Amino acid sequence: MSLRGFAVPRFIESPTVIQAAGNLPKRIEEYTGLVKTGMSAVSVARMVSPEGWREPGQRPEFQEVTLVLRGLLRVEHKAGTLEVRAGQAVITDPGEWVRYASPDPGGAEYVAVCVPAFAADSVHRDPE
Repeated sequence: MSLRGFAVPRFIESPTVIQAAGNLPKRIEEYTGLVKTGMSAVSVARMVSPEGWREPGQRPEFQEVTLVLRGLLRVEHKAGTLEVRAGQAVITDPGEWVRYASPDPGGAEYVAVCVPAFAADSVHRDPE
């Protein structure tokens, strides 16, 4: 967008809620990405997952930076498991197999940044 030839910031008043994969309902709030803004370069979403949530393993085509805001996010990978707690982050690379879960009481809240943007056809989830 522009104003007299100058670019102006785009205000995002609220996210778009997207249906999540997994054994229990998880809330995904996309602030920017293919669904909310049509941006393919990057997506930013806030996730709120309940206690006991887990999703199928996946081998995404994008890099993902995940910052945990509250609780514990368990990240399984081919070499083991990471326990990522509030104030910590994890980076996964394209093509790397991972599986996310929030096993602790109270679940987890975290922000996921995907480059390029998350797309359902590029996540490559394991069959359930």
